[in-house]
Amino acid sequence: MFTGIVEKIGVVKNINYEKENVHFTIASSFTNELKIDQSISHDGCCLTVIDIENDEYTVTAIKETINKTNLSDWKVGTKVNLERCTKMNGRLDGHIVQGHVDTTGTCLNIEDENGSWKYTFKYNSKDVTVEKGSITINGISLTVLDSKENSFSVCIIPYTYENTNLHEIKAGDLVNLEFDIIGKYIAKLIDKRNN
Repeated sequence: MFTGIVEKIGVVKNINYEKENVHFTIASSFTNELKIDQSISHDGCCLTVIDIENDEYTVTAIKETINKTNLSDWKVGTKVNLERCTKMNGRLDGHIVQGHVDTTGTCLNIEDENGSWKYTFKYNSKDVTVEKGSITINGISLTVLDSKENSFSVCIIPYTYENTNLHEIKAGDLVNLEFDIIGKYIAKLIDKRNN
């Protein structure tokens, strides 16, 4: 379980293909605090640490993860948002994030708001957003504005812009989206009642 508050930006150092699995080696300033079998959110995708060496660690993504996320776009040098799992005695600064990416979205537009940035994304799924509700983009807990069918916008403050990989995103890029878990449960209940 995560909160969507990005701790660090990691850098992809190596990509190794083994059958349909992909092993990503990531350099991070908190690698020395990790242990084998630990869950880490990578751009919002929960992956398990399988190896640690110096300041680099390795995680494995299976075919389904590659197909449903933006991990297929990662290259050596890609910057990745990282968050370690939440401690149960800590504050929930973002919102409840599972690390299970629902779908990818495409960045449509970035507007400079003279001190902040407005990003607009589109997606193809039955999931919904709600204005002032929560959305996770590349593992970042953000607040939705301009919620529409299959698109939404978020505003980014300078701290988030500088301390996540959002400053690397441009129009046309794919991002990982995890919709609010409470909203997903409510939508499922409504769908069941209607059927």
